[in-house]
Amino acid sequence: MNGPPNPSPHPRPALSRRSLLRASLLGAGAVAFGAAGAGCSEVGAGLANSELDPGTVSYWNLFGGGDGVRMQQMEDGYRKENPSINLDAVTLSWGNPYYTKLSLATLGDQPPNVAVSHLTRMKTLVQAGLLQELKPEDLARNGMSADKFNKRAWDAGLVDGKAYAIPLDTHPFVLFYNTKLCEAAGLLDSGGNLKKIEGPDAFADALQKVKQAGAQFGATHGINSDPASPWRFFQTMYSQLGGEVLADDGTRIVLDDAKAKQVLDYMRSLTVEKGLIPGAVDYQGAVALFASGAAGFHLNGEWEITTMQTAKTPFSMTLVPNIFGGTYAVQADSHTLVLPVQPDQDRAKLDRSLAFVKSMLDQSLTWAEGGHVPAWQPFATSEAYKKLTPQSNYAAAADAAVYDPPGWYSGSGSNFENVMGSSIGAVEAGLISSDDAIAQIHSKLSAFAKTAPPV
Repeated sequence: MNGPPNPSPHPRPALSRRSLLRASLLGAGAVAFGAAGAGCSEVGAGLANSELDPGTVSYWNLFGGGDGVRMQQMEDGYRKENPSINLDAVTLSWGNPYYTKLSLATLGDQPPNVAVSHLTRMKTLVQAGLLQELKPEDLARNGMSADKFNKRAWDAGLVDGKAYAIPLDTHPFVLFYNTKLCEAAGLLDSGGNLKKIEGPDAFADALQKVKQAGAQFGATHGINSDPASPWRFFQTMYSQLGGEVLADDGTRIVLDDAKAKQVLDYMRSLTVEKGLIPGAVDYQGAVALFASGAAGFHLNGEWEITTMQTAKTPFSMTLVPNIFGGTYAVQADSHTLVLPVQPDQDRAKLDRSLAFVKSMLDQSLTWAEGGHVPAWQPFATSEAYKKLTPQSNYAAAADAAVYDPPGWYSGSGSNFENVMGSSIGAVEAGLISSDDAIAQIHSKLSAFAKTAPPV
């Protein structure tokens, strides 16, 4: 039986000049770099505004690189299973262009049926009334329920206890290591895996040992023109100390200056004082140094696994060490599948959309091959995933994921990450002191905290 769409608790405003401005601001501040790194690079543009067959499932995503190839394979898998349904899949530019176009299309009553959103950006779309609530009975009818997803990813995506997004994965900050160099440095165990590294001195010592074994650098990560990587490294260690940056949906800055200084001083010691990490390298340069064997370790998102495989680098991957002790934590985000508010939703259309989502989850093996930790527990707990290495080596990161704090200016590729990462990177590059970076962060974030959300 067909029925009207589920009413949204966040009423969607009529399209107006003010709505257009607000939609533009939803994506404002995004930088075209970093959320899933090179795995989310710009590969397409433009809105799909043409009329579609009523039985079509339209789907928007922002995946390029290795992720883009795998997503196309998954789309083809859906087409093979559903030959009578037309799938209209569109890949748009990552970051500001993507979220702005998605907002404008939904406000203009021309949204896709299904879209990808980072979990850390999804709540802003909900607050703008642009996403449908995903009710338990609708999910159950299509083979999904909350208990079948990673609990941390699922709970992090709830808004007022209600679901608006289906987590496809968790993509954490991880540690790549060159197995040849690490073996020469005596850092591998009898099984060929990296021995446990814990504590700031132990991590610095491991970097020093691979340099002595022949590496030019102990480790690399992007710094120049790459605010995301310094932020991820900082947030991982700062969270291990129990630190937080924002509170009350971004309206208060709660940065713990003492803990922030402890982490920043350590990061600076690795680059400026000890020369273990190059402080003047961009994202691609950092990747290339590790891929070529010039560095023993590389700190990045797991999506760069495809790059290392293509380069035939002798490598493996594991969790970023628990450098500052306490409860283990690591910076991460999740790709989610969302259903934008439709002007003419009915049960048949809703079920087609949710069936497409379920098909993506059922193809989690393909997605996990690209490095992402699967959120879909039927696969995440399977023997097939356990045998997938090195991808399953860092699966525990999903349960220790620390998402960017809520705030209209926060999330992957946001002004928040830009402010944090630029200041942190400047410390690593030796351009400013830790104290100056902390003052800079307080000043710049306070301006956003005092600004009313554009929704």
